[in-house]
Amino acid sequence: MWGYTGKILRVDLSTGEMNTDTLPEKTLRDYIGGSGVGTRILMDEAGADVDPFGPDNLLIFMTGPLTGTAVPTSGRHEVVAKSPLTGGFGEGDAGGTWGTALKKAGFDGIVIKGISPKPAYLLIDDGSFSLQDASLIWGQDTYETEKYFKAKYGSYLETSCIGVAGENLVKLASILHNGKDARAVGRGGLGAVMGSKRLKAIVAGGRQDIPVFAPLEIKKSIVALAPTIVKNTKAMKDFGTAGTVIGCEKIGDLPIRNWRDGSWTGAKEISGQKMTSTILSGRYFCKSCIIGCGREVKFDNGRYRADGAGPEYETLGMLGGSCMVEDLEAIAYANELCNRYGLDTISVGSVIAMAMELYENGLINEQDTGGIALDWGNAEAMLELIRQIAEGTGIGKLLGNGVRYVANEIGGKAAEYAIHVKGLEVPAHDPRAYNSMGLGYATSNRGACHLQGDSYITEKVVVIPEIGIMKPLDRFRTDNHGKIQADLQNIMCLMDSLKICKFIFFGGVNLTNILDWYKYVTGLDIELQEFLLIGERIFNLKRLYNNMCGITKKDDTLPERLLKQPRPDGGAAGNLPPLESMLEEYYSARGWDENGRPAQETLMRLGLE
Repeated sequence: MWGYTGKILRVDLSTGEMNTDTLPEKTLRDYIGGSGVGTRILMDEAGADVDPFGPDNLLIFMTGPLTGTAVPTSGRHEVVAKSPLTGGFGEGDAGGTWGTALKKAGFDGIVIKGISPKPAYLLIDDGSFSLQDASLIWGQDTYETEKYFKAKYGSYLETSCIGVAGENLVKLASILHNGKDARAVGRGGLGAVMGSKRLKAIVAGGRQDIPVFAPLEIKKSIVALAPTIVKNTKAMKDFGTAGTVIGCEKIGDLPIRNWRDGSWTGAKEISGQKMTSTILSGRYFCKSCIIGCGREVKFDNGRYRADGAGPEYETLGMLGGSCMVEDLEAIAYANELCNRYGLDTISVGSVIAMAMELYENGLINEQDTGGIALDWGNAEAMLELIRQIAEGTGIGKLLGNGVRYVANEIGGKAAEYAIHVKGLEVPAHDPRAYNSMGLGYATSNRGACHLQGDSYITEKVVVIPEIGIMKPLDRFRTDNHGKIQADLQNIMCLMDSLKICKFIFFGGVNLTNILDWYKYVTGLDIELQEFLLIGERIFNLKRLYNNMCGITKKDDTLPERLLKQPRPDGGAAGNLPPLESMLEEYYSARGWDENGRPAQETLMRLGLE
């Protein structure tokens, strides 16, 4: 099929056996690639009963048909596995250049099982593949690991790797790409899955062409749309996602003091605008991207230093606002530490904020922290906790398991400070500022995630006329959430399977444009409703996996702080998301039963019976 290399690589780390395989055309038609194909393989070949750190858990790297083509923002790939943090479905995606490098090496994806008897890395070079000894780089950070492979194999090979956190099986560990430019598969502890397999890195590259069905049509479409995309995303190019910090604080979206406060004067001190005027040293574009939201920062003030990727909005929200740290250089240094160690900045910021609140309320003290005063805004304490979490020492050994685990271990009021859904820490968007976000968090398949439904973008500037969103929606509305949320989640499943960046919607691209690109690349002429049905099938398959893990309606909820405690002031003061009524609408729209399980007629309609 056009848009695919036609091969995946299967690796058994326990035996060292490797072979190539092909995916049936029906699987590609039904699930497209990326997230969809990865989920199907996880369901079929691993199932839900596997130990996330056991040899039978699969670690699946998968590109999509758009990956590596000229389609704007298509330089992406997906990673799928059972999550050690949540105990359910786990996935993450990353931009950068690695996904394109894998396809140019001749593979659409990699399916990895087993546990290597010693540290190893996988080398894929222009169609050839081998397992190599990684003992020399075990213990190195992600920046040094990427530098090592560039020196050893050349600049056209790209690296996907873990740092010390993944090696230590920290459940907040991520998988990093592109060295100092640091594009991460951040959430759910998939870096720890990679560490449990003693797989330090996958190094891939090649010079193979990626065949597309209608290259001239793709070119015409890009020429027509590119000026609008560039114009509409200029602010993102100028300031990155960090440029939204001030606006998010104003409307009550930014997390403040572990989600307790409603407003914060420190937001302007950690904003993308402040970054641009002080420590910004350059900008970074992912492969095939014309937006360029990546930040590069460089400074050394004697206390803090950084030379690489600058912090994104989520990092600034969680390590800044949620921890009350308003020193931009300290946060940028913390961000670099997390990237080097291979840690998810969202979950790390959340668990540190929880620790600060536990300390404030006397549930932990300096005897527990090793003498560290976990006061709000204490940047030095934040940095020390990051080191301890990554290295599994001190109180970091506890915190590295995530907020749900910490609450269970400490007991009592600690559960009130653990802000998570299904075990995954809530990202830096408040559902009290966007009611739809509450429904999205509660029903997201990997736990709290703003990107699995991305509904808040339709309450800012994005319209999606193909599903009836003709103008931005009211963020405080209390009805008509069910079908809209389901439709948006289905669309995001398509984006994660095609492998195209969701920021493209901010550029004015619509769903019809994306369907056209899919047709031009693959040659498959399908209608919009069939396209949306594929997204619905993928979302429901993920839900079925979670059902098999014991996740049902009881887990489709929000932490009490976000559900029952309104913000005291600021742009979302007094509002609470009406979750129960939204869930009722949603289950009906989804065709699920009262326990949150897809009904048999829904499964039959989707071909999942």
